[in-house]
Amino acid sequence: MLEQYVGASLMLLFAIGIAGGMVLLTTILGPKRYFPDKAEPFECGESPLVSPRQRFSVKFYLVAVLFILFDIEAVFLFPWAILYKKLGMFGFVEMFLFLLILGVGLLYVWKRGGLDWE
Repeated sequence: MLEQYVGASLMLLFAIGIAGGMVLLTTILGPKRYFPDKAEPFECGESPLVSPRQRFSVKFYLVAVLFILFDIEAVFLFPWAILYKKLGMFGFVEMFLFLLILGVGLLYVWKRGGLDWE
């Protein structure tokens, strides 16, 4: 029974070996010069304009959580779309109800101003 997992185990060990080898080689062969610019936070090759320790508004986190919530709904849409013909009308009604509940939630958040940046 374990011989079924030999291929997957070898692939996993190979991937871990490659990743570990690359990290080890860059540690051994890479330059070790330290200078102040290297210690600064990296922002797309530009010098930072503000401190990275600044506080963010609660609205920022609210929009981020809402984005994740409504992004996760797409994860449920893909399997449904693949099995659409097999599920028939029952699957269609269930997904319609799911999207209706999400739509009502989005409308509620929109009306309450949860998506406004100001």
